[in-house]
Amino acid sequence: MTQYTAKTLEELLQKAAEDKGCTVEELNYTVTEEKKGILGIGNSVTADVFNMDDVKEFIFDYLGNFFTGIDQDIEVAIEERSDSFVVNLNADNNAVLIGKMGKTLAAFNTVVRAAINSEFKKRIDVLIDINHYKEERYAKLRSMAKRIAKQVQRSHVDAELDPMPNDERKVIHKVLNEWHNIRTESEGEAGNRHVCIRYVTDTEEAE
Repeated sequence: MTQYTAKTLEELLQKAAEDKGCTVEELNYTVTEEKKGILGIGNSVTADVFNMDDVKEFIFDYLGNFFTGIDQDIEVAIEERSDSFVVNLNADNNAVLIGKMGKTLAAFNTVVRAAINSEFKKRIDVLIDINHYKEERYAKLRSMAKRIAKQVQRSHVDAELDPMPNDERKVIHKVLNEWHNIRTESEGEAGNRHVCIRYVTDTEEAE
């Protein structure tokens, strides 16, 4: 994030784009101050400006400082996917970083996302993965969700899945979103939040 000041917002963004080697369309900005002069003389605008390369650099620095602080060597690979990032980490103690049922990894995701959103004053979609654990977990969840949804379609009996973190519940909701006679709902509080796969009639589905 870099702060710029110029006479107009257009001039400010053009300067930022030149500095960052990108187009104006690739910039994100927040105007922090705007001054109006007399008869247009003395006008100025100040804004915090960043692009996705700034976010990527922040992620690298944040993770580097974090793991250096706990004296841990780690490999970091960042993949940018249309305004989002998948960050894959690999260390000697991957199992410890993942934790039981992925709880440590989920907590780490929360901390890193909070730091990024605080720095850039914007919600940025970032997934921290460890040795492709989440990627493999999501694939298993999609397969499980389809299998259980087929059972619900046949039996007309609703199914409740085990508690899981928010990102994993989203995978279930997304993969079953267009399924005929199937509706998914999240229920429960805090650590007991889980997905229910429900059978709905054609009439209920149309409502």
